[in-house]
Amino acid sequence: MSDDQIKAKIIQASIASTPGNCPCPYNTMRNGRRCGGNSAYSRPGGRSPLCYPEDVTQGMIREYRQRHK
Repeated sequence: MSDDQIKAKIIQASIASTPGNCPCPYNTMRNGRRCGGNSAYSRPGGRSPLCYPEDVTQGMIREYRQRHK
């Protein structure tokens, strides 16, 4: 698997483990509007989901590869 594919899987898992409809700014609220500043990602403190490829570190990619040999 490429680094980009692993990043996508890590991001998917992070979003799935974050409760609510707004883990990331690009997700949508129940009314269909984008979450934007209401997302967990945008709010300081509390949960910090991984939403973008640049949020995933090389260390996270290495750990993923070790766990999924």
